[in-house]
Amino acid sequence: MVSLDKAILATYEHSGEHFELYVDPNNAYLYLDGSKKDLKNILVVDEVFKNAKKGERHKSEILKKAFETTDIIEILEIILKKGHVQLTTEQRKKKLEEKRKEIITILARETIDPRTKAPLPRLRIENAFEEAKVHVDPFKDAKEQIPEVVKALRLILPMKFEKVMIAVRIPAEHAQRCYGTVKNYGIKREEWAKSGDLIVVIEIPAGIQAEVYDKLNKMTGGTVETKIIER
Repeated sequence: MVSLDKAILATYEHSGEHFELYVDPNNAYLYLDGSKKDLKNILVVDEVFKNAKKGERHKSEILKKAFETTDIIEILEIILKKGHVQLTTEQRKKKLEEKRKEIITILARETIDPRTKAPLPRLRIENAFEEAKVHVDPFKDAKEQIPEVVKALRLILPMKFEKVMIAVRIPAEHAQRCYGTVKNYGIKREEWAKSGDLIVVIEIPAGIQAEVYDKLNKMTGGTVETKIIER
């Protein structure tokens, strides 16, 4: 547990009232990140303040009205989930970079350039992020942020979400070993030929075609057969 001078504030607004808690920056970060599952050793002071710097505490009746409880741990959980945590500069920078990379990974996997029908290189997406000065919320789910991010990026970099249906034929000697791999990509149709060959139709994000072809070619020694049947 850190000392008070190293604690940060977790704040929350509700029904015209302002609430503040002193929390441990590292443990609060781990909890918000999902790495820490419990609320132990997060609170530095077992008090809910309306102005922490002035030491002004909230009365129990205000807490009861706002949170329907006066239990400090229950209040902590609500404020961490619904409020704002004043992370250190280093923590915020790290979290923003992690979320940014997560969003870029999704876009690189699932989008194409509608003009060329080719997957968008990760570097082009990263450069567009910088040019568009895209805002990322460090704690909001990456997928939830995709619509707003794409809206900003499309001003600079045309992109389109697309999936492709690919027919795959895997020779009998590799079929059993490759089955789990193609299943993970999402099998739409499946057939076992009399020869023992595995024939499947998979649906994948257009941006990972090269990854799929490369993996299956390596697993089959280049004997796999593929054909795009629908975009």
